[in-house]
Amino acid sequence: MTAIKRKLPRDPNQRAKSIADIVAAISAGEDPETLSDQPAKDPERVARGKLGGAKGGTIRAAKLSLERRPGARTSARSRSPRS
Repeated sequence: MTAIKRKLPRDPNQRAKSIADIVAAISAGEDPETLSDQPAKDPERVARGKLGGAKGGTIRAAKLSLERRPGARTSARSRSPRS
């Protein structure tokens, strides 16, 4: 029996799925250490998402009235991790 050096999640449902994935990998003859938690992202979709996200704030700001625009700017700065 091989020792799994992988930290299991604390949530019981996630832990059960992780254990089931490990057992399935062992029974299929694969190495359970190579199981990845998250699938790789498609670079094309990531690029499209960044384009839409960069465009969204500018369009929203243009729709706001002059009275509400400064308040939205300070709210966005307080939420943003960047300064």
